[in-house]
Amino acid sequence: MSRNKPSKRFMRGPAFHSLVAGAVACVMLSALSGCAIPQLCCAKRGAPLPEDFVGTTTAENSAQIGIEEFFDDQTLTQLMAQGLQANQELRIRNQEIRIASNEIMARRGAYLPFVSVGARGGMERTSKFTPLGAAEEQLTYPVGGKFPDPLPNVGLTANLFWRIDIWRELRNARDAAMQRYVEAVEVRNYYVTQLVAEIAEKYYELAALDKRLVYLNQTIDIQKQSLEVAKAQKEAARGTELPVQRFLAEVRKNESELLIVRQQIIETENRINFLVGRFPQPVERTGWDFVTLDSQVLAVGVPAQLLSNRRDIRAAEREIAASGLDVLVARARFYPRFDISAGIGYEAFNPRYLFDPGAFIANAAGELVAPLINKAAIRADYLNANARQLQAIYDYQRTVLNAYTEVVNSMTKVENYRRSVQVKQGQVAALEQSVSVASDLFNNARPEVEYMDVLFAQRDLLEARTDLIETKQQQLSAIVSAYQALGGGYLWSTTGLTWLDVYCEPLLIQPDEVIMPPMPEDAIELPEPAQADMPMPPMPPGQPMAPVAPMAAPMVEPMPVAPPVDMSLQPASVDPIWSQNPPPAAPNQPVGYFQPAAYQQPAAYPQPVVIENPLRY
Repeated sequence: MSRNKPSKRFMRGPAFHSLVAGAVACVMLSALSGCAIPQLCCAKRGAPLPEDFVGTTTAENSAQIGIEEFFDDQTLTQLMAQGLQANQELRIRNQEIRIASNEIMARRGAYLPFVSVGARGGMERTSKFTPLGAAEEQLTYPVGGKFPDPLPNVGLTANLFWRIDIWRELRNARDAAMQRYVEAVEVRNYYVTQLVAEIAEKYYELAALDKRLVYLNQTIDIQKQSLEVAKAQKEAARGTELPVQRFLAEVRKNESELLIVRQQIIETENRINFLVGRFPQPVERTGWDFVTLDSQVLAVGVPAQLLSNRRDIRAAEREIAASGLDVLVARARFYPRFDISAGIGYEAFNPRYLFDPGAFIANAAGELVAPLINKAAIRADYLNANARQLQAIYDYQRTVLNAYTEVVNSMTKVENYRRSVQVKQGQVAALEQSVSVASDLFNNARPEVEYMDVLFAQRDLLEARTDLIETKQQQLSAIVSAYQALGGGYLWSTTGLTWLDVYCEPLLIQPDEVIMPPMPEDAIELPEPAQADMPMPPMPPGQPMAPVAPMAAPMVEPMPVAPPVDMSLQPASVDPIWSQNPPPAAPNQPVGYFQPAAYQQPAAYPQPVVIENPLRY
């Protein structure tokens, strides 16, 4: 029993007193450095996400339809496949992902020991009329003899430096880098959906311009026939020069328009060539009459599915998580940091004695440093991190609002333009009949038909055909926009094949390896401040708490977080607890992440499979 008790001699000795003094110093440093941490501002809660798209919901969602099945045009999908391989902007986004992965590598190494080795050599001469020089004059080295003057010095050392990550500052920085890596992946994937949509829109625009060219040529041929009839009537003294000149002017007008349309075709072709990463060349396309995209039935699903289908929303969600971790990194700088440094090696004035046992040197030291006075820079970094956190939250809300608005606008545009196309088709049919009747009567020199009737009928028909083509093109563009707004354009096939399988470049880190941080049990919510102009509504558990009040305000007592009862424009929960990164311990107060209770996000991020796709060649 007596062996387990500390001896009174030890408790009275200098080692015990030094240990107690060190512990007291640590506690005082932590208390003094952490007592002046400013409060943070909470973000204003966004408007609730509606349960339907202006009264419309469906059981299916067109975002789950693959590119091949949705567009059903092998020529178009061939262009998309080429764009996914050769588009320069996409390649730039891929390098952004590599940069983000390298940042993870750097952050992972920051909390591990740094070991370095080195060699040095030099010389020194001291004055004999100084205490040090006079003393060195009397010294001898162990094997006998006096030290040379000047005194050489050579050495080989190995040094260690290790910053102990007490407050998870370095590990939180690593976790933030991992979140931004996934954000870079999602931003790249969102650009993929934009690229697919733009190629499709330009493809249908090119087909529409081809059809306009056909109609212009037909109109010019008809007007030339009318011009010849007017000339014949003039020569037979049954007409005047006026109809001849009017028909000739109309022919020249349409021939000029023909050249403008051809220029538009060239520019549209070159835009497609630019998107697919090749120099200007003719673009193969399907004829306008064979375009069947307008028969595609769109299914909008429910608005909550946007949170998982829209890649820009998922990227904004990851930025919220990363910015919340940045707040924790900035907060940890208020507390003491503990550094360990050590070194071993050999040092001698002569290389022949360098590896003698007597030349061995070693040192070790620990350093506990805390900011005490003039913490303005640290406080500013902390408040800036909070401001960027609020920016991320508001950007997320804006992204969700924009996604919902895009879907509503695109769906209503599809329906209204579909009805407009039906009406214009009837208009074109009537005008075609009128042109046929007027031309027959004019060619037969019937007196009840003037040349102006024929001229106006032909002009109205061309304008109606042009309007019909443009209206249908806008309808097709709206269908493509709705598909992209719902989150479509990432799956290559409904079977689950993604664009990554066509691109054949696996990710360095899979997105599902980076889990969204959960809401820790000890997360706190700050009460509302006294200022009326800084409301702080309750923060639901799914976003990093943007827990800011006056800079010198003291810390407040924690309050429990009440879970939300409705779904708002906040990030969705996607994964279980981050097993390899447990919540940080106090005094580093973690932040929470809002998880809407009304929607459980399904698993996304399919594993890429490298295949040989014939569309690549």
